[in-house]
Amino acid sequence: MPSLFDPIKVGDYSLPNRIFMAPMTRSRADDAGVPTEPVPVYYTQRASAGLIITEATNVSAMAKGYSRTPGLFNDAQVAGWRKVTEAVHAAGGRIAAQLFHTGRVAVPDLLPGGAQPVAPSAIAINGKNYTDAGPQPFVVPRPLATEEIPGVAAEFAAATRNALAAGFDGVELHSASGYLVHQFLDSAANVRTDIYGGSVENRARFLLEVLDGMIAIAGAGRVGVKVSPQIKFNDVVEPDAESVYPYLAQQLSRRRIAYFHVTRMGEFDWHAFLRPRFTGVFAAGGGLDKAKGESMLAAGSADVIVYGKPFIANPDLPRRYRDGLALATSDSAIYYSKGPHGYVDYPPAAG
Repeated sequence: MPSLFDPIKVGDYSLPNRIFMAPMTRSRADDAGVPTEPVPVYYTQRASAGLIITEATNVSAMAKGYSRTPGLFNDAQVAGWRKVTEAVHAAGGRIAAQLFHTGRVAVPDLLPGGAQPVAPSAIAINGKNYTDAGPQPFVVPRPLATEEIPGVAAEFAAATRNALAAGFDGVELHSASGYLVHQFLDSAANVRTDIYGGSVENRARFLLEVLDGMIAIAGAGRVGVKVSPQIKFNDVVEPDAESVYPYLAQQLSRRRIAYFHVTRMGEFDWHAFLRPRFTGVFAAGGGLDKAKGESMLAAGSADVIVYGKPFIANPDLPRRYRDGLALATSDSAIYYSKGPHGYVDYPPAAG
């Protein structure tokens, strides 16, 4: 029976353990989307993870939905990320860039020239987004014209090329948490009547076009995909999710991607539902602890376990789990603040 500490082949790489570090927004880039000085330190401190997946990274200026989030769409951002990957590799780690576009989650204050956010359909999210200038109400997005959509998909391919130039070992497509790719999947956010709306196959078309573009650049063995079915975030509804995700798992299996990252939120067991439908490496996430992760591996319910918040205050999380050491707790009030405090000042366990 595999354990968290057994090696595993994931796509093109042999990894030393089955503990992945989840992508987590930490808002430590500058206003131009370039990682700041503490970022290489932060990721290097966590290089003992089998694979680090970075915070969600914008594929274009129009993709930005939060203050101080990084990008991979210009040379300065590539240079900034190269410092991160070089430091992680020097520490013996592997690191993948998570790529996304926030779609209707963006607000004009964060977009070039105060532009209107784009989305599958003109349906706004309820509530407000939080920026450094204070809460900003979500606005009705501009529906993408059919002829625009391939160009948006191409931004992911270009960001993939930039990620490889920056030294990343791979990329993860963020199709979760109610962002643009997820918006296309959700019939409550996508009421289009063209080839990108209506049927499950049509609503999954954008995701698969994006993915195929990323694979063309990096190869399937260096590309993962993350989903979070029916997550209660950003007005995700997905009334027919139990039809959408088996189709998606089938399509991802055919493409032989490196791994399928499924975050379970809520009562329905999406891990158990989707694991048998995907033929490759299955990465399970969503509030799991060591015991649950070990149990899932032993039962064959997952191949790797993805941990998020425990990595914030425990940069040496694999060692703590292996040696049965106590876990530190993080301060959620400073998850998204500026500077090193609450970011790189959590020490490893003593001894």
